[in-house]
Amino acid sequence: MTDHTMRTNYVLIDFESVQPSAIELLEPEQFKVLVFVGASQNKVTIEFAASMQKLGARAEYIKISGAGPNALDFHIAYYMGKLAERDSSAHFCIVSKDSGFDPLIAHLTAKKVSATRIKEISDLQDQQTGKAPLPEDRIEIVLANLRQRKAARPRTVKTLCSTIASLFQKQLSEEEVMRLLRKLESSGYLSVNGTKIDYVVSDTLWPQ
Repeated sequence: MTDHTMRTNYVLIDFESVQPSAIELLEPEQFKVLVFVGASQNKVTIEFAASMQKLGARAEYIKISGAGPNALDFHIAYYMGKLAERDSSAHFCIVSKDSGFDPLIAHLTAKKVSATRIKEISDLQDQQTGKAPLPEDRIEIVLANLRQRKAARPRTVKTLCSTIASLFQKQLSEEEVMRLLRKLESSGYLSVNGTKIDYVVSDTLWPQ
């Protein structure tokens, strides 16, 4: 099981999406915190500012200079890429309710970079013990990875299960992997025919 407590944990907070509490969970020395603030956001609460101040040099604000629907997302992706290049052994955690980050998480995971997205800082209690992402996030990460593969998506149950297991760095049990596969099937993304996988033909479910 991966131990996130012995290496640097970069926490990148999407402050447009989440104005988090529980900052005290980030006080241990292994955490470095980057708070990305939108161009039109001019205030943070006293409580949040005081919690950040306790972290000293391990915390910083990054004010986005440009407006636009994805401006903050691109900034987070840029900083995450730079940090991953500099410290590839670190763990990266985006705090955001925006599932648009999941393809980035899936790509980094495929490149053997440890990365997750959580919706609240309180979810870090699971991350600190090295647990895989929460169940509601797992399916999004699998879908992002499969969509990225396009025509190269796995076509057998065995290969798809192996792909899912590798995506979560083999932290899931066989039962959990199969539960994810059944969730994909029950949600209408694919069908299982014996040992074969057939993907539902849909530009909405599987963008080309």
